[in-house]
Amino acid sequence: MCGIIGAASSRSVGKILIKGLQLMEYRGYDSAGVVLNKEEEILRLRSLGKVSKLEDLMISKKPRALSGIAHTRWATHGAPSEENAHPHGSHDDIFIVHNGIIENHEEIRDFLRKESYEVTSETDSELIAHLIHFYNKDTKDTLKALMRATKDLKGAYSIAAVSQKEKGKVYAARQKSPLLVGIGIEENFIASDPLAIVNITEKFHMLEDGDFSVITKDDAVIFDNTGAKVDRDELKIEATATATTKGDYKHFMEKEIYEQPECIGNTINGRLGENDVLDNVFGLGSSDAFREVKRIHFVACGTSLHAAKTARKWFEDICEIPCYIDFASEYRYRNPIVENNTLFVTISQSGETADTLAALNYAKEEKYIGIVSICNVPTSTMARESDWKVFTNAGPEIGVASTKAFTTQLAALLILALSIAKSQEKNPEKRKQAAQDLRETPALIEKAFKLKDEINSITNNISSNDNALFLGRGMYFSIAQEGALKLKEISYIHAEAYPAGELKHGPLALVDETIPVIALAPEDSLVEKLLSNLEEVKARGGTLYVFGNSSSTIEIKKGKFINMPECGDFNAPIVYTIPLQILAYEVACLRGTDLDQPRNLAKSVTVE
Repeated sequence: MCGIIGAASSRSVGKILIKGLQLMEYRGYDSAGVVLNKEEEILRLRSLGKVSKLEDLMISKKPRALSGIAHTRWATHGAPSEENAHPHGSHDDIFIVHNGIIENHEEIRDFLRKESYEVTSETDSELIAHLIHFYNKDTKDTLKALMRATKDLKGAYSIAAVSQKEKGKVYAARQKSPLLVGIGIEENFIASDPLAIVNITEKFHMLEDGDFSVITKDDAVIFDNTGAKVDRDELKIEATATATTKGDYKHFMEKEIYEQPECIGNTINGRLGENDVLDNVFGLGSSDAFREVKRIHFVACGTSLHAAKTARKWFEDICEIPCYIDFASEYRYRNPIVENNTLFVTISQSGETADTLAALNYAKEEKYIGIVSICNVPTSTMARESDWKVFTNAGPEIGVASTKAFTTQLAALLILALSIAKSQEKNPEKRKQAAQDLRETPALIEKAFKLKDEINSITNNISSNDNALFLGRGMYFSIAQEGALKLKEISYIHAEAYPAGELKHGPLALVDETIPVIALAPEDSLVEKLLSNLEEVKARGGTLYVFGNSSSTIEIKKGKFINMPECGDFNAPIVYTIPLQILAYEVACLRGTDLDQPRNLAKSVTVE
């Protein structure tokens, strides 16, 4: 993985491919490369590091070609290097780019070795090029050779390929890894991310698992896994250049933090009535189906998992339904016991997270009452594979560290809790309060933004440390976990979160006069317990940075108390997330890290 683009056009495609890679830089990568199928030869250029280095190589060569493929790589098999960068080739004829994982790569490597193929990289991807070349010797047809080669592959892949002998054509295949076809005027495209080409076309066809495609400047043909031509629904994806540029902000992450009031408005608009959620907001028949739900199983990864953990209290409080939560990467491997009338809920910003999709596919074979997805991309695999869904409508999130994805997921999860409770005629007063709190959330986030100066007054003390401890109780423990994740992702400070009541069971050993301790202290039923826990930190000389309400009785002599806006019970977790995002961002700025593309991380994790 991480980004694929291919183009066949009546104009030179070099700039198109480079621009497409630049628009996918947010996904995270360590190397980049391009193959241009020129009239007289095929030209491959690869570089370690930023796409700008590849662009410099292109400028020096000044190539002109009417078709080509390009890729940004995030290392899975083999370290980041020019040799391991895509595109990979075979016999200066077949060249491919690939996202995904080939699980049986050792078996294929042995086969190719016996057939006298020389593998020059450490990747599983290079093997695909050699397989296509091997079968092309018999078929003399690159599409048929690609179809035959994919039958040997076990795992996930999206592939774009070109042949030196067939100018003006780009071939593609998809299996459990996103890929789409873009339709232009005298040009057509292949891409793993619509943002790569959204500024040059608005018409897309999503490939389905097992699909193949051949594009030329005049045509784009799609075939199913039997080789028959098929039509896939045309989609219009509306995104503007503004959505993929920073504007006046220093980083995409900063921009996305400050977009959150509008984004949450987009999540809730059209889904709430005056005092309650509207019917069937998760799709036709969802309200009837939710009447039968007796338990809920959440499966997600990373930030989305924190959203589920935070929201569990809402479901148990408003719906009075027990909830279970699993890491998507672990769910399938523990033989989960599915009780009758259990609803399966998946959460993902991209809707393409490989671990979560694998869990969803596993769940489809179990006796769940149905599958609900919460994601940000209507064209995603997760959305298409779910029974019911709701889209967070947050707009493109470019920064690798999720911000607006998290808060809009929380809003969508609260809407799901209201929908289930309404279907089962439970707790109308709580539903009314939750709906009111949701509507007030954007304005409260605007108030939280005004804490930036106070937050900046503590960032020097935190940025000078290599460790930090986050504390919370109840659902604020999950918010503390998300705050710790943000800090470690973008500043590379080791940060951990604990339920404050667990301090005395081990983590208190970490507390000394140097480690910053960040605590969330909203005025709720657990606040007195929390304040007692914080006294344990003070007694050991710890430095406390507490986000809480003005009514708090805690006295801080070493550290700082930051007074939060007065919130409702149902929107406070969303609002308390905001200062932790700002804190992580400002600390990372002081440490000079690459905020939008942190080391070793990718935005859309399409490998398991």
